[in-house]
Amino acid sequence: MKNTWVLLSLLVSVLVLSACSKNDPKKISLESEDDKTFYAMGYMLGGNLQRLSLSDKELAALYKGVAMAAKNEKSEVDMAVYQNRIQEVFKARMDKVAAKEKEAGKAFIEKFIKDEGATKTESGLAYKVIKEGTGATPTAEDVVEVHYHGTLADGTVFDSSVERGKTISFPLNRVIKGWTEGLQTMKEGGKTKFVIPSDLAYGEAGAPPKIPGGATLVFEVELFKVTKAADANKPAAPAPKKK
Repeated sequence: MKNTWVLLSLLVSVLVLSACSKNDPKKISLESEDDKTFYAMGYMLGGNLQRLSLSDKELAALYKGVAMAAKNEKSEVDMAVYQNRIQEVFKARMDKVAAKEKEAGKAFIEKFIKDEGATKTESGLAYKVIKEGTGATPTAEDVVEVHYHGTLADGTVFDSSVERGKTISFPLNRVIKGWTEGLQTMKEGGKTKFVIPSDLAYGEAGAPPKIPGGATLVFEVELFKVTKAADANKPAAPAPKKK
């Protein structure tokens, strides 16, 4: 419940200006740097509402409540009753969205296996080798250096070291389960496409605002280097002294 109220409190603070305005929010011009800053804040916070799949009428009701509270007008509903319903509505909406995402993800994985000849593991992870590597294979405790490109099932990019132009290194046992399992099927120099169900990714909660609850994730991963855990924990050798 605490997280719900934090989200709503932040959202109210951002929406109050547009909600109290007589103008259509979409028609408000972003002239000053403060305008743009508040717009950016609202856009970020509004992304969390994607999980609720609000209709235009429900968004309008949200705006109306914000505006009336900001003007100190009497509520049109019994707040003692409906405050208790907020958490129920949040959970029900997010569960519904997650269930829909999981069903779509299941169909996506089956199509991936059928169309591309991918392999499916007992956990539900599906993968296809794009390029076979020839080097070391990591264990869960090792540190790996990779390039990756992550999308949702519809192709929307949510994260990509490839686009940033810089590889990333991390202990393999400190990432989502699909990565921990998947990269242990690879060798240095290899590249693999993984399709990871939500149970092995971010679950029903997702990772808002970019990854909805229940989302199936698609990654293309290129493994450059494996550093064994024992070697990764060794202190760096001292630099030679100048003569």
